[in-house]
Amino acid sequence: MQDKEDFQPSPRALILTLLLGFVLCTVCYIMVDRPVAFFVHDHAWNHVPFFRWLTLPPPIVQAWTPAVLTVCVIGRIWKPFPQWELALVTACISLLLADQFRESLAFVCGRAWPETWVNNNPSLIGNGTFGFYPFRSSTEYSCFPSGHAARIGAAAAVVWIVYPKWRWACLFVMTATAGGLLGMNYHFLSDIIAGGFIGGIIGTYTTYSFGLVIPRAEDQQNPKR
Repeated sequence: MQDKEDFQPSPRALILTLLLGFVLCTVCYIMVDRPVAFFVHDHAWNHVPFFRWLTLPPPIVQAWTPAVLTVCVIGRIWKPFPQWELALVTACISLLLADQFRESLAFVCGRAWPETWVNNNPSLIGNGTFGFYPFRSSTEYSCFPSGHAARIGAAAAVVWIVYPKWRWACLFVMTATAGGLLGMNYHFLSDIIAGGFIGGIIGTYTTYSFGLVIPRAEDQQNPKR
């Protein structure tokens, strides 16, 4: 395990990241969200099973996360966490924190969905409802941000930081999840971007808090320094 002083998320980096996410989401909300949603609906992509399969892993992983945490915590009684196990615990906690925060933010934002799914929920495709309706205590207005993207982003951020060689896998999983959400019209693009940013930030700071980081290049070359 490495010293967490090797990696310190700065307030400036956090502010810039939040600003970038806000700009991207705003641009997508104004110019991209509606055209993409109508395009997917008109071409019936949401009837393609492949896109639905891509959306299944995040909720399945979350369902098993408490069990994984329980096993790891019990195992901690007999031995310290090896790095891979601490990384797993960190990823699980990041995932749960990101999803819970996403639920709170969804209540504050109150965004309607692209499609009508249950109980005639208002939606862009269903009745032209588009936008934010803050503080609506209902799943009918909880589209923003994406929970799938937040969960995957949080877990992927841990792997991205601790195991740089697996960053390609993080990109693959995040891209596949985003493709599935768009293909099924489960979320607007801005929802997915917001969820990914939220998950990434939470995963990054959770990793830092647990002291699970990679050493700087100069430290790898001079480990005794």
